[in-house]
Amino acid sequence: MPEFKAFELAIKYLEELLLWRLHNPDVSFKSAPRFDADSLPDSYLKKLISILELQAEEQVILFLALAPHLAPALLKNCVNEVYPEGAELPELGGTKGTKHRGILPTGETVLFLLSGNNVQERMRNLSFLLPEAPLRSNKVIQLEKTAAHEPFLSGNLVLQEDYVQLLLTGSIPDPELSIEFPAQKLKTNLSWEDLVLNKQTLSEIKELEIWLKHHEVLKKEHDLTGKFKPGYRALFYGPPGTGKTLTASLLGKYTGREVYRIDLSVVISKYIGETEKNLSKLFDKARYKNWILFFDEADAIFGKRTQVRDAHDKYANQEVSYLLQRLEEHPGLVILASNFKSNIDAAFTRRFQAIVQFTAPDFDERLKLWKLALPEGFRFAKDIDLKSLAKTYDITGANINNVVHYSCLNALNRKTLEIDSQNLIKGLKREYQKEEKMF
Repeated sequence: MPEFKAFELAIKYLEELLLWRLHNPDVSFKSAPRFDADSLPDSYLKKLISILELQAEEQVILFLALAPHLAPALLKNCVNEVYPEGAELPELGGTKGTKHRGILPTGETVLFLLSGNNVQERMRNLSFLLPEAPLRSNKVIQLEKTAAHEPFLSGNLVLQEDYVQLLLTGSIPDPELSIEFPAQKLKTNLSWEDLVLNKQTLSEIKELEIWLKHHEVLKKEHDLTGKFKPGYRALFYGPPGTGKTLTASLLGKYTGREVYRIDLSVVISKYIGETEKNLSKLFDKARYKNWILFFDEADAIFGKRTQVRDAHDKYANQEVSYLLQRLEEHPGLVILASNFKSNIDAAFTRRFQAIVQFTAPDFDERLKLWKLALPEGFRFAKDIDLKSLAKTYDITGANINNVVHYSCLNALNRKTLEIDSQNLIKGLKREYQKEEKMF
């Protein structure tokens, strides 16, 4: 297997380098054994090195972060081989885990491998561990925070969980809804043909689809640095049940992107700073995933700023300002959905590339929705006039689906596949009552 062979070569090289450094703590890395990444078989490890264009030093850091998952005894065995009587070796760094019985690498371990005892080389190689370095800025690795007053390089070198899964299994599992990731994946079995919208709205949706399909080519081949802001921001607004969520799902389905709906009940916190922290985790995780982020009922957190009357207002306004900053920095598509455009703070609306209105369906659209809502195998009774229904009842596509769903269940209860007018009217009454409308 190519993945196994790639790991074997990487760990073998890392072992060779560790033993060389332990024997030669004062020798420059320029004299260290070299690794030829081109010799790796086709694998996710090789692709990652190529995509990020990792230098020799960065390849060492990647292998070192991967080592605890593949060769948990590697560091300990190398030290025991060179120092069979034992040694302190504070310059090697490393920590003990609560359950892991080997030596876990730290930032100090990285600098020891790359620099030995050479202070000048330590200063130079420190750049590979800073937040702007490729491995950290792309969220491949991280240095865990240390206790107060301890050097930050004492923090554990950690390969991010997504990359552990990708390199070891070839896929990244869907994240689970939690404080760490307050979102759930949206999926649909429907197609564009099932989405009933007016021509203007459909035209604006197609513009989003065009961006999703071609922005990477524009960015990579035509150097957008400094010309355009990263990402794309869109506002969907209109009454409930008019297709905002389905549209977001279909955009993901037809452009090969995953769509995540942000769960605002998990995001929003009454404690100062916690909402920003929760969203920060979300944006950080989504930054390089090519996901579509969908904020339903977005006015709950992207609403208008208020006049400052007390400390609560002040922090609420700071929260909106922070969201505005993260929204502008995000490189992917972010969709905010609201029932009313006026509910969204003007500072956000000025920065949207697209503002798409979802209107309640007209007669022709309602007629089409009634026809599309009927599941395969079911039929309407002969006395049901769909044109009359579409003309008489001014309801949304979601309402129509609810009515048909209710009628189908009652038809099955009567051991038939025919929807009769009596249950259809009952379903319509239910929808009107839910929205407190006169039937």
